[in-house]
Amino acid sequence: MLRALQQRWHSHHMFGARAASMWGSAQKSFQVIDVHCAGEPARVVVGGMPRVPGSTAYEMRQHMIDYLDHYRRVLIEEPRGYPCQNVNFVLPSSSEEAEFAIVIAEQGKIYPLMSGHNMICTVTALLETGLIPATGDSPEFALETPGGLVKVSAKMHHGKATRVALQNVPSFVHGLDLVVDVPTLGKVKVDLAYGGMHYCIVDAASVGLQLRPEHGKLICKYGEMIKVACREQHPVNHPEFDYPGCDILVFREPVPAGSKNSSRNTVVMTNVELDWAREETWTGMIDRSPCGTGTSAVMAALAARGELAEGDVFRHEGILDTVFEGRILGKATVGGHAAIIPEIAGQAW
Repeated sequence: MLRALQQRWHSHHMFGARAASMWGSAQKSFQVIDVHCAGEPARVVVGGMPRVPGSTAYEMRQHMIDYLDHYRRVLIEEPRGYPCQNVNFVLPSSSEEAEFAIVIAEQGKIYPLMSGHNMICTVTALLETGLIPATGDSPEFALETPGGLVKVSAKMHHGKATRVALQNVPSFVHGLDLVVDVPTLGKVKVDLAYGGMHYCIVDAASVGLQLRPEHGKLICKYGEMIKVACREQHPVNHPEFDYPGCDILVFREPVPAGSKNSSRNTVVMTNVELDWAREETWTGMIDRSPCGTGTSAVMAALAARGELAEGDVFRHEGILDTVFEGRILGKATVGGHAAIIPEIAGQAW
């Protein structure tokens, strides 16, 4: 499972003449664990990183954005990565409560404050390789993310993590029933909520969509258009971090009658900068998992509407019919916003 990913360049390869100056001898090795969660991959880097300055995971994240983004690029872009790959850098934490600090990075130079599927993958990698010793069948510990401390409760069976539950960062609503005027689509009603990223939440049927894999191209197009228009017309920021949005979108639709799940969703992520003058840029990419931070944001919006109570189980299915299980553990306040403490649970391999 744990393998070394050997990186070699010469002056005519990926970074051209910059390769030798970036990597010294133009050769670099990383120790990585490739993991998969509910349809979405993640690469967990456990060795080969330089010291990343910062007294918090948030500060380390900013340093990587400013000075070390070539690590993200080489690990998730072609030829060593592919369009839906993500990467998680396991780093020392200065927090006495956390085992490690985790900096999460995605396509398009996106470094989210939190990511549910990425953290489930990272926890699974750390437990199954013994980098965090699993004491008993129900280990509990914490990891520091740029968005704050995330408490972990796992279930183990013969060395395999069979369930990972995350107490996510406090999640809250920016606004409900906002109207966004989207070029060629017209006016779209959205909710805007934070669950580790800032989510634009949209009823899929309101824009004529069904959340099925065969409709992926149109889901990506409409999702990115609505998201960018929402960010332009209803800009938000986190009250405790410099983290503007919205930076991601989730479409929602009901599940069929009799389903044991609560709701269906598909998340659209950015992988190219949208230019309203160039229609070929009106696209994005789909999170194939049910999305942990998206589940948290949706639960925050449902709680704000009085449709989800503390302790209720919220089974959120994704576009591939995989499921994350959510729950509201309690309440909090973030910068004057009424917030929930969400739990999200799933499994990775």
